[in-house]
Amino acid sequence: MQPPPSFMNQSNRTCSRQAKFTAIFMACLFVSGCTGQFVRQVGVGGLPSGRPAGIAVADGVVLSRTACALRYRVYRPAGVAPGDLAVVGHGFLRAKERMTGLATALAKSGVTTATLDFCNDRLWDGGHARNALDMMTVADALGARRVVYTGFSAGALSALIAARNDRRAVGVVALDLVDARALGVRMASGLKPPLIGLVGDASRCNASQNGLAVYAASPNAVVQRMIGADHCDFESPTDWVCRLTCARGEASPGSPRQDILRAATAAVQSLLRDATGSEACGEE
Repeated sequence: MQPPPSFMNQSNRTCSRQAKFTAIFMACLFVSGCTGQFVRQVGVGGLPSGRPAGIAVADGVVLSRTACALRYRVYRPAGVAPGDLAVVGHGFLRAKERMTGLATALAKSGVTTATLDFCNDRLWDGGHARNALDMMTVADALGARRVVYTGFSAGALSALIAARNDRRAVGVVALDLVDARALGVRMASGLKPPLIGLVGDASRCNASQNGLAVYAASPNAVVQRMIGADHCDFESPTDWVCRLTCARGEASPGSPRQDILRAATAAVQSLLRDATGSEACGEE
């Protein structure tokens, strides 16, 4: 039975529109560099505090596993051999720019670091598992051999999930982790790499420190309490949106933000150093 001519015409128009859409989409992927290649070097004006000396900063785009454009920024120290990588995830509905301070500090210490904009965040759904896959995708795009996954708040939860599912992971550094529906507890209970948690004072924005239950579930967790730190202190830089929602008030000269950056940097370095020692001893 042949469909009526009107149906066939409509079908042909639909196929034509789909073909045009596919062609445009593929062209956009080619132009934007969704294969993981860098699309541009970042100028001084693109960074909150200017370009850090001795560090090459570049932006890239890769197609995520959920088919959205995953934008990332990589901070690469001069003279550092490729292979080791820290991937840094931002908080819920935040942006990679909020983790610039940590990425810069890590790069200055000699660790190639990538930040990314999660493209699966929704107001009604954090997309934590999908965000974890996206962190792994960035590590793939940059050819990482060993990875420390780190993140802030919900981004720390995604970092934990990524490390649980990536054989390259040598550890997790979680900044004021916030769990969701005990997902972090389940992931931590079977996590093999070390988990280092930096924890701020209890507040509504860190769900009254519900990340502590995650660390308790891990067989290899270390907790460092950052006394006096509110949730926003784990971003660098933060902004008025976070301060309005989470902070106790305006940042003071005594803010523990620099202490957090130093502690997080030391944690990442220690995980990579311990992994090197394990490899030298022939451990898996």
